[in-house]
Amino acid sequence: MTAWPDRRILDLFGIDHPILQAPMANASTPAMAVAVSAAGGLGALPGAQYTLDGLKAAVAEVRYGTSRPFNLNFFCHTPPVPDPARLMAWRARLAPYYVELGLDPADTPPVGGRTPFDADFCALIEEVKPAVVSFHFGLPGKLLVERVKATGAKVIASATTVAEARWLEHHGVDAVIAMGLEAGGHRGNFLSDDMATQVGTFALVPQVADAVSVPVIATGGIADARGIVAALALGASAVQIGTAYLFCPEIKIPEVHRQALESATDDGTALTNLFTGRPARGLINRLMREVGPLSDAPTAFPTAGGALAPLRARAEAAGSGDFTNQWAGQAARLGRALPAGDLTRALAAEALARPGAHQISDR
Repeated sequence: MTAWPDRRILDLFGIDHPILQAPMANASTPAMAVAVSAAGGLGALPGAQYTLDGLKAAVAEVRYGTSRPFNLNFFCHTPPVPDPARLMAWRARLAPYYVELGLDPADTPPVGGRTPFDADFCALIEEVKPAVVSFHFGLPGKLLVERVKATGAKVIASATTVAEARWLEHHGVDAVIAMGLEAGGHRGNFLSDDMATQVGTFALVPQVADAVSVPVIATGGIADARGIVAALALGASAVQIGTAYLFCPEIKIPEVHRQALESATDDGTALTNLFTGRPARGLINRLMREVGPLSDAPTAFPTAGGALAPLRARAEAAGSGDFTNQWAGQAARLGRALPAGDLTRALAAEALARPGAHQISDR
């Protein structure tokens, strides 16, 4: 097999192929991380979906399955101040759906939430010492970043604009994930909330590559060898792939999500804040069509999902994804139902086999 021309990410992380599995909270599993890492890519665990003990157990499962490097990912949001009035308004907006599905709108739903990276998670990093730690929505405080880097872990984080990429480099990351507008799941923006000015992957990547000196990892709309080669040609040293891995058997998503992915189209996704309170790209469903997709109605991230939980459970039991966040990127229709390890190896082999791929030069 022809060697990869740009080895910066390969040498930085100690991996064989410049292919990172996106963390994908509430979808990824330790089995997924094991399969991708064992195949020479970089598997990932989404810390946001775990308690401390749960994440420690998941890390142990990955370490049992492979000795290869893997990534632990965390959110860096600031928990919102409780807003009872806004919560009541959000529940009132959803009340007709409760009645329609035979639920009592007066029942108190669970409070949605995600724990941001903090000193406790940092202590876990110091204990388990993963090869890579990635962050979404910016970075934690300076002292926490310094503690993470002191373990020997490489720190990477998502940027959705050149300004965010420069900010991340200034604050010490070892590589920047250039996240294009095509990407599924939560936007990684942290310097601006304006979704109207977010940038597409293949416009963003070369501009970020020109703006920073650290390696760039492209993500968003990359699901096959063509996308990998194109991203590398534009200045990326690696790619991060999410949606393509949603078709793998190691993934854990509701059946309604699986079925929706099978019929996904290029124009079948949209950015929405309805499910968590923060913009994320997912497959369009009834709730997005009727309420949003972007709306002032939901409570702040990450609390909006609590009021949707009873609706989601009732609808999914009836085989409907009307109230389920079905994260996916714009290239979902390129997905293939392969085991995660086989997919990683296939993507690498197919990318290297494309004409001119091995001639892409390092910056």
